[in-house]
Amino acid sequence: RVKVSWENELQLGDHVELTEFFRKTYGPTGVFNAQPFEGSRSWAGARPELRAIAYDSNGVAAHMGCLRRFIKVDGVDLLVAELGLYGVRPDLEGLGIAHSIRFMIPTLQELGVPFAFGTVRHALQKHIERFGRHSQLTVLSGIRVRSTLPHARLDKPPTRIEDALVIVLTLARSMSDWPTGNFIDRNGPEL
Repeated sequence: RVKVSWENELQLGDHVELTEFFRKTYGPTGVFNAQPFEGSRSWAGARPELRAIAYDSNGVAAHMGCLRRFIKVDGVDLLVAELGLYGVRPDLEGLGIAHSIRFMIPTLQELGVPFAFGTVRHALQKHIERFGRHSQLTVLSGIRVRSTLPHARLDKPPTRIEDALVIVLTLARSMSDWPTGNFIDRNGPEL
């Protein structure tokens, strides 16, 4: 079953369960990736406002978070629903992002945003492109994305720039309305 929940609808037990899910899901990709998920903290950077959580008999099976925000594409302000905090339990890999996006589409359309936006590692390119062939999803490469760090630190600059794959899901407008450019300013931490 899939539950779409606003952040303020989640109980402490939900956060604890999600924290454990993210530690187990992100831990194999590097110890550093699991570090933000301590105690009952079920987010890594920006905190989502909406979550799609899939459950099976073993608990949390998959997760996707959503946060509305303005980004700048080469200086052009654009309202988006940022998608992030993707996670699929390792025993279910291959069933995650595509199914999570499908469950989120009706809710994203209700939010009244023209586009959903997210970034993924280059290692996921084939998987995302395979899903994109059957949906209104476009994968963009060669775009640099600037984000703030989740916490200001004295030993690091306040922002970082990544060369990630950008995914754009058209909701209320067509892809021809997406501004052209090769630099996106997230104006906040990654979801």
